[in-house]
Amino acid sequence: MIRSMTGFGKAQLSLERGTIIIDIRALNSKQLDVNMKIPLFLREQESEIRNMLSSTLERGKIDVLIQFKNSGIKSSSEVNTEMVLEHFQKLQIVKDRLGLSNDVIFSEIMKMPDVFGDAENKIDDAEWELIRTAIKEALESADDFRRNEGAGLKTELISRVASIEQHLDSISRFEDERIQTIRQRLKSKIDELLRQDAGSSERFEEEMIYFLEKLDVSEEKQRLGAHCKYFRETSESVISQGRKLGFITQEMGREINTIGSKANHSEMQKVVVLMKDELEKIKEQLNNIL
Repeated sequence: MIRSMTGFGKAQLSLERGTIIIDIRALNSKQLDVNMKIPLFLREQESEIRNMLSSTLERGKIDVLIQFKNSGIKSSSEVNTEMVLEHFQKLQIVKDRLGLSNDVIFSEIMKMPDVFGDAENKIDDAEWELIRTAIKEALESADDFRRNEGAGLKTELISRVASIEQHLDSISRFEDERIQTIRQRLKSKIDELLRQDAGSSERFEEEMIYFLEKLDVSEEKQRLGAHCKYFRETSESVISQGRKLGFITQEMGREINTIGSKANHSEMQKVVVLMKDELEKIKEQLNNIL
């Protein structure tokens, strides 16, 4: 199963104190890179939230925004004056540009998280369990998005692997012509060597071995076909194997390059270029696969 690293998930929860809105966005990254913005009352649970993220999403650039919208129910706790002033100062530019009154700005600030004292900045076990369930729901939504995206990526990847296999098969129709061309070159070289030194059998054998090595691409073709097959098998794995697929494409590229260096035939070189083009497109897509 192939999973994309791009994913979006959202969940919402209503509590007596207000509404919790959870947004999770994931993009491609070589490592797990988490950026979280959460209310002050969830600071003690931050480590557990991070563990939930890493166990479900595994890898990628993950942005998590957990917002708290106050229900308006008055609390017995005191207002956090410093926090209110900080929000007010930050919103001055917006207020001036939109022509809003201080009353409107103040009303919105009082709905923001972290503007109340300690009593508002703590949650009990029951509340945390509800919030934890909502976070899990958002994570599952993001993971489902990744699976759906991965299914589309898999279709494209397998299509491009099939294209490489078709190009590989097409090489066969040029091989007879290629053999004849190299045979003529070989015969010409042998005739030249025999004229120069009829007794130079050792050099004659060296030239034969050199040309035969330049001629034979059967092993490269066999290995490239095997790599394509292994790519297909790996893409069917229960666990997404983006890195492993990347290693396989490196081996595919090695065989394609060797075929190109041995081809010594213009039409075969064109086929090699087409295979390289497909392989580069595969590599681009693999950058977004978990």
